[in-house]
Amino acid sequence: MPTLLRPATDSDLPTLYQQQLDPEATAMAAFPSRDEEAFYAHTKKIMANELVIFRVIVYDGQVAGSIGSWEMDGKREVGYWIGREFWGKGIATQAVMQLLAIATTRPLFAHVAKHNVGSKRVLEKNGFNVIREDSYTNPAGVLVDEFVLKLG
Repeated sequence: MPTLLRPATDSDLPTLYQQQLDPEATAMAAFPSRDEEAFYAHTKKIMANELVIFRVIVYDGQVAGSIGSWEMDGKREVGYWIGREFWGKGIATQAVMQLLAIATTRPLFAHVAKHNVGSKRVLEKNGFNVIREDSYTNPAGVLVDEFVLKLG
């Protein structure tokens, strides 16, 4: 089943909101979920920003997650979120591959929690390489050890 990226619409937001509430997914991403009001405000701000590439990942006609690219600290970043029911199907790998054709700026950077082996593999399959290890404090106040990856 092919994966498709398309621009996000307001009707996608309830599904994306529910996906980011999943405790196993938030643990894997090492990023806390947002409450409903904060999620909608943040996502609508992203959708309105012309400098941000934000797409919904569609698999078998269903919203499987989201993927995007944005500038942070003068560097172009890539990130994605896959609903847990869609894990292990190669969807993230395909979605990153498709995003790389849209987000053509190089270099591109990605940050992955060290324990998120699957996400690191997705990026490496798409040509990203680990350039360093780092840590940061996430919005929940938790110290997260991470890999920083670079493409190009």
